[in-house]
Amino acid sequence: MVSSPQVDEFQKPPARKTFLTRLAQVPWTWRVTIGYLSVMLFLPLAAMFLKASTESPANFWRIATSPIALAAYDVTFTTAFVAALSNGLFGTLIAWVLVRYDFPLKRLFDASVDLPFALPTSVAGLTLATIYSDNGWVGSLFAPLGVKIAFTRLGVFVAMTFISLPFVVRTVQPVLTEMEKDIEEAAWCLGASDFQTFWRVVLPPLFPSILTGIALGFSRAVGEYGSTVIIASNTPFKDLIAPVLIFQRLEQYDYSGATVIGVVLLMISLVILLGINLLQAWGKRYG
Repeated sequence: MVSSPQVDEFQKPPARKTFLTRLAQVPWTWRVTIGYLSVMLFLPLAAMFLKASTESPANFWRIATSPIALAAYDVTFTTAFVAALSNGLFGTLIAWVLVRYDFPLKRLFDASVDLPFALPTSVAGLTLATIYSDNGWVGSLFAPLGVKIAFTRLGVFVAMTFISLPFVVRTVQPVLTEMEKDIEEAAWCLGASDFQTFWRVVLPPLFPSILTGIALGFSRAVGEYGSTVIIASNTPFKDLIAPVLIFQRLEQYDYSGATVIGVVLLMISLVILLGINLLQAWGKRYG
């Protein structure tokens, strides 16, 4: 009887790597990143989706598409988008002035751009409501014309514009600082006008950063609560925003209903931000 040859231990197939073994081979930077994102982002989102899943599909659709919810979505996203576009224009202009011109108290103006970052949102809302009310410094100028700002949808726009302005300025400002003026001077020497130089030479490198600032400002405006809840009347079908509607649901102990609206708010925001990021990638490629 011929015995089978013994297999050398060095010829044995390697044992399967366990999950812990594979995890130990992952760089520590990846482990820290994944762990931090899991605790701070993925787990809360998963908990929100799980809470919303306690509602039946029919009830989920009923809550998400109720008339008051649809009106809140319209006020929130439309106003936030218009405020972000407005800041995209005026924020770029402010960044241009701060970078290209020297004037007295320039450092003070530059530092004041970051004021919405440091100012508590409730204080910002109280200040805006005081200034833009019918008896305020600015509101009293529009009151004789029949234009009411505070406690209307226009007041929500003012609050969203105020809190999202720094995102555009601080995103565009470094790009303008690093941009060489020799290219603009070369365009002028070739006979280009100031508008042609800005449109064809300056704007293409700035376009991705402007879109980034608009996306960040839009995200900030959509999630704003503290300032808008004070300057708005929070009336349904008028100026009620989705974050305030969520809070009202929580006050009624309707936790699953509030979570449903939060999930819808999250999904719509993700779709819009994805579209802006795709537009930004297109601008970098073909700009």
